[in-house]
Amino acid sequence: MTVAIVGGGIAGLTVGYLLAERFPTSEIRVFEGQNRPGGKIWTHKESGYLIESAVNGFLDNRPRTLELSARLGLSPVRSNEGARRRYVYWGGRLQRVPEGLTAFVRSDLLSAGGKVRVLMEAFLPPAKDIEDETLASFATRRLGREAYETLIDPMASGIYAGDAQQLSLKACFPKVYNLEANYGGLIRGMLQKMWQSRKTKQTVSAGPGGVLTSFDAGMGSIIDVLSERLGPRLMVGHSAVAVQRVRERYVVHFDAQDPIEADVVILAAPAYASCVMLRELDAQISRELAGIVNPPVSVVCMGIKTEHIKGDGVDGFGFLIPSRAGKKTLGTLFDSTVFPHRAPEGYTLLRTMAGGARNPHIALLKDDDLVSTVLTELSDIIGLKDTPEMIKIYRHEKAIPQYNQGHPAMLDRIGHLMQRHRGLYLHGNSYRGIGVNDCIETSFALVERIAGEMFADV
Repeated sequence: MTVAIVGGGIAGLTVGYLLAERFPTSEIRVFEGQNRPGGKIWTHKESGYLIESAVNGFLDNRPRTLELSARLGLSPVRSNEGARRRYVYWGGRLQRVPEGLTAFVRSDLLSAGGKVRVLMEAFLPPAKDIEDETLASFATRRLGREAYETLIDPMASGIYAGDAQQLSLKACFPKVYNLEANYGGLIRGMLQKMWQSRKTKQTVSAGPGGVLTSFDAGMGSIIDVLSERLGPRLMVGHSAVAVQRVRERYVVHFDAQDPIEADVVILAAPAYASCVMLRELDAQISRELAGIVNPPVSVVCMGIKTEHIKGDGVDGFGFLIPSRAGKKTLGTLFDSTVFPHRAPEGYTLLRTMAGGARNPHIALLKDDDLVSTVLTELSDIIGLKDTPEMIKIYRHEKAIPQYNQGHPAMLDRIGHLMQRHRGLYLHGNSYRGIGVNDCIETSFALVERIAGEMFADV
């Protein structure tokens, strides 16, 4: 059996490694278009700083990532306690996001009326006949406009670099969707789940939960070890441009190499790339994939003397900025607070995100203009008083896939269309989860599926 995996990001590398481990006599190859594997997971070391180009960790509440790490001989490192402190820029200052009911009541983040409106959610009836609504619609309906603008809107930009008025609640936050669908509301659902959890002693959360986790040498470690384990099965600099069906096998064409044949093809590339590859094979699937957009995001990394940061908040994870705050950036992470040894002694490593669905043009500014924009806002928000000694910019012209309203229905249509292409699979963060945990978890599931569908008689 010959398997061709197109895309050498975390999803493609993981499924390739798992298949090669399970079926060692099969010919399994991973093709990556860039000259390095890992996609947007890339760790860079410079002048004593350990810098992530995009992804800076994963939550430790999903066992498959921890299982894969153990199999690869990697020891995860949990974030510092300070990472629990998260901030929102609101009312002209950083305000800590409350973690519990007592902190919520005492917080100045919402007005008294806004807090009452949130607590009234427990008495609201569930919606009827709403299959898929936007995050903004759901949050405003259940929690009120103030809570939406202050808390939910910046969360959408922080996780997805997205627009809450477009993002699908069901696709982006299925746990929240299910609380209303199964229990009638958020507070009622949380209370019932807390009661049920007493027997299992499990932690209950409407959010993702878990502790942010990485590795001593950064997230690039998992890419390095997966690549090493795959060895010659991994081929970089192979940019696939088309997939054809010739009798019982698939043919993958590349822009600068000879085509290859395979019994199984896994497209682990972004949807916008798979869309192009499938135009000739299946125009309907190609059109569906074209609907998944990836707005640009730039990450501006800065190393600065800690004493030159005069404001509050650098003792935590970082801060997000609601749309109504009128700023141009999405937020900033304090990476050297979150994880140890990410900056030299006496210095702080900041990573500011700009662009996304809200302000895509900001991500495309020239370097000097982008840096000037970030410095101006950091000066205003955290009192940055001096020029950074280190500045590095990562530009992601097509960054996080947007699970906009209609995404679940689109996946259903694609799933139906894919049934006519035995041995062809779509994989990666364009579909059912954008995070590292999602990509690894779906990789394990895909291997089981392929084993049953394609290797049962091998």
